[in-house]
Amino acid sequence: MSTYAQDTSVSVGKTRAEMEDLLGRYGATAIEHKRAAIAFQLNGKHVRFFLPLPDPADKKFTRRTRRSPSGYVHDIGPCAPEEARIKWEQACRSKWRALFLSIKAKLVACEEGITTFEEEFLAHFVIPGGGTIGDRVIPQLMEMQANGKIPTLQLMGGAA
Repeated sequence: MSTYAQDTSVSVGKTRAEMEDLLGRYGATAIEHKRAAIAFQLNGKHVRFFLPLPDPADKKFTRRTRRSPSGYVHDIGPCAPEEARIKWEQACRSKWRALFLSIKAKLVACEEGITTFEEEFLAHFVIPGGGTIGDRVIPQLMEMQANGKIPTLQLMGGAA
C-alpha cells in the first residue's frame, strides 16, 4: 500500500501554514500547534487532531534494504545518521500532508452539504478536561464490540 505524499518536498512548516490558511478561510479561530497536533475553534467547537509521527529509530529509517527480483527484502546494513534523518523527515512531511488533505476533505464535504461539521469532526471535539469525544467514546464502542453489550456511553467522569 502506498503512503500518501511519500515523495513530497513540501516542508512541515509550509503544510502547517497551508492548513492555517485553509482553516482561516472556513472561519476557524484560535489555531494552535502543540506537539504534533493542530487545534482550532470553528462553529463554536474546539477541535484537536493529534498527528502520530513515525519513530526516528524505526528500522525503515535506520537500515538500508534492497528487494531481490523474487521480492524478498534484504537488510544490507545501517544508514548513515544524516540519511536516516532525511528519510524520517520525509515521512513526517508525508504525514502532515495527509492530515492537511483529511481536514480539507472534511471541510469541503461540509461546505457542499454532503455531511455536517459535527458529523465529520465529532471524534475530535475537545471536551472539558482536555480529552476528545473520541478518546472517551471509542474505547467504550470497542468494549461493546468485544462483549456484544450496548454500554451507557459516558463522556465525563465515571467508568468508561
